[in-house]
Amino acid sequence: MTSLDLITIGRSSVDLYGAQIGGRLEDMGSFDKYIGGSPTNIACGTARLGLKSAVITGVGDEHMGRFIREQLQREGVNTDGVKTDPDRLTALVLLGIRDEEQFPLIFYRENCADMGLTEEDIEPDFIRSARAIVATGTHLSHPQVEAATLKALNIARAAGQQTALDIDYRPNLWGVAGHGDGESRFVESAAVTAKLQESLHLFDLIVGTEEEFHIAGGSTDTITALRAVRAVSDATLVCKRGADGAVAFTGDIPDSLDEGEAGPGFPIEVFNVLGAGDGFMSGLLKGWLDKEPWPVALKYANACGAFAVSRHGCTPAYPSLEELEYFFDRGLIRADLRNDTELEQVHWATNRSGDWSSLRTFAFDHRLQLEEMEGYSLSKGAAFKELCLEAALKVQNGQPGYGILCDNRIGRSALHRASGSGLWIGRPTELPGSRPIQFEPELGDDLGRLREWARENVVKLLVFCHPDDTSDTRALQEERVKRLYQAARRNGLEFLLEVIPSKVGRVDDSTTAKLIQQFYDAGIYPDWWKLEPFTTEAAWDQAVNAIERNDPRTRGIVVLGLDAPEDALAASFALAAKQPLVKGFAVGRTIFADPARAWLKGDINDAEAVDQMANRFKRLCNIWDEARGLPTNTPLNEGSET
Repeated sequence: MTSLDLITIGRSSVDLYGAQIGGRLEDMGSFDKYIGGSPTNIACGTARLGLKSAVITGVGDEHMGRFIREQLQREGVNTDGVKTDPDRLTALVLLGIRDEEQFPLIFYRENCADMGLTEEDIEPDFIRSARAIVATGTHLSHPQVEAATLKALNIARAAGQQTALDIDYRPNLWGVAGHGDGESRFVESAAVTAKLQESLHLFDLIVGTEEEFHIAGGSTDTITALRAVRAVSDATLVCKRGADGAVAFTGDIPDSLDEGEAGPGFPIEVFNVLGAGDGFMSGLLKGWLDKEPWPVALKYANACGAFAVSRHGCTPAYPSLEELEYFFDRGLIRADLRNDTELEQVHWATNRSGDWSSLRTFAFDHRLQLEEMEGYSLSKGAAFKELCLEAALKVQNGQPGYGILCDNRIGRSALHRASGSGLWIGRPTELPGSRPIQFEPELGDDLGRLREWARENVVKLLVFCHPDDTSDTRALQEERVKRLYQAARRNGLEFLLEVIPSKVGRVDDSTTAKLIQQFYDAGIYPDWWKLEPFTTEAAWDQAVNAIERNDPRTRGIVVLGLDAPEDALAASFALAAKQPLVKGFAVGRTIFADPARAWLKGDINDAEAVDQMANRFKRLCNIWDEARGLPTNTPLNEGSET
C-alpha cells in the first residue's frame, strides 16, 4: 500500500533572490528568501497540485536547514526523508533577474548538506511507500550521491514503481564550468554524456530542455540527441521548447519535433525563467501520475511553467490546483500574470500556510486602556504584557488553534518572544481611537516599515466606520485601508480588518454587511474579518453572505468581545458559532482588565496575574468549544480567583 504519490531526491537550498529587477547581481541591495533546488521545488509544486509528495535531501543543523524543513512542512511536503547533517552547511544560491535573457546566479554548494546523502540514508520501505521516484541530474554528478540515487531507483524498479528524471543540467555543478557561470545551461562534455547514459535505462519518464537532451544524447542536434537517448532508454521523452511549449515522444523519434504529442501553450511575458522548469515538471507529474493523456499532462506542465515565468521566485510562484483550474476556466487575460489582480488573489488565498480553522485569541494589543490605569508606566506595561503572553502560552500548551493580539509599542518584548511559539499573532496598526484612521508612527509615513515585520505577524487594522459616514470620510478611510492592505500583500503579510460601527451610529441587522460590501467594492480583500458580536441570526447571515459572495476563499471571521462579561460572551458565542465562517474569538479586557488593575497597584504578584488570566482565557475557550460542539477541557485552576 503506497501512502505517497511521489518522492523526489537531490538538491535543496535556500535561494536568496535579488529584490531589484534589471540590475547586476553585484548591485543588489536586498534579497528575498525562498526554498530552492530542483527536487525541493518539484516536491512543493506537486504538493500544491494536490499530490502527496516527499523529498529526500540533506540540510544543515542550523537556521537555514530548519527553514527548509519548516517551509516544506508548511507546503504540505513529507519531510521523513530530509536528513539533518551536523557536519555540513545547507546549500545557498544567490540569484538575480537582469532582463529577459540574463539571470545571474551563484551556487554555494561546496560540500553542502544535500551532497552528504549516502546509500545508508535511503530507506527501502520509505522508497516503496510512493507510486513514483523522481531524480534530478545533479545527484548523478558525484559518486556518493549517485550511489544513493541509484539505490532509490533500483528499489523502485524492483517494486514496480514508476521513475522519472529531470535532467536538470547545470554545467558548473558537474565541474565543467566555473563558479561564476551558474547561469550557463549548456557546456558540451563527453564525460557528462557518458555518465548520464549509464542510468537512463532506469527511467520511465525523462524530461529536459533541448540543451539538456543535447548533453544526455551527446549531440547538439536535438533529433540526433533524442534518438541517442532512445537507443538506451524506453522512457517517454518530454522535450521542453521554451516559448514553443513541449512535446512528448513515447516511441521512435520522428524527423521533426513538431511530430511529437503536444499540449496548448500560453503566451506569457518572460519575467523570470529561474525555476520555470521545476514548475513545468510539477504540472507534468500531476498529469502523468493521474494517467492523463500526454496533451493534457503537457497542458498542466505548460501552464505551471507559465506561472513561474511570470512571477518572482521559484516555489512561491507555483500554482495551487484550485488556482490552475481557475486559470483554465477563466482563461488568460493578461500576459504578466503577476499583475492579474483576480488571479493573484486566488494565488495568495489558496497558498496560505497554516491551519487556522479554529482560533481562540487572547487580545492584549490595547494601549489606551492600559495607559489609563492607575500605576501604569511603559516599563510596567511591557512587563504586564509579558505576563499576558505567559497566560496565553499556558492555555495553548503546544496545541494548535490559539492566538494573541499584541502591539509593538507597549508589548514589543512579548510580541517578539511570541514568534515561533505556534501562536497566531495579530499586530495592530492604527492609533487607538482614531477616526478617520491614523496609523502608528512605527509604520513610517509610507508604511514602508512593514518590511521589518516578522512574516508570521498578521496586520490588524481597526476602523470605526458606518454606512452613514459622509462621502469624504468614507473615501479617506477606504483609501487608507487599501494602502495598508496593499502594503501588507507586498510584504507577504496576512491582513485582518476589524470594523466597529456601533461606536459611530445606530446599527441594525444590515449595517455590518453594508460595510463589508463597501470594502470589497474598494478592492480590499482581507484574509480575516474581526466583527462585533451580533444579537440576531439575521445579522450574522447577512455579514457572512456578504463575505462569501465576494471572497469564498477568506480565512474567516473572529468575533470580538467589547469588554463584555462572560455570560454575555457565552450568549454571543452561541450565536456566532452557528456560522462555519466564524473561526473563533478575540477577547481582551474580559480576560486582563481586572488582573491588570490589581497587578499595577501591587495587589497581586506575577504568578497570580498569570493564573487569573489563564483561567479566564481557558474558560472562554471552553465556552467557545462547547458552542462549536468541540471537546472541552476543564479550566486550568478552577476556583483559584478571588
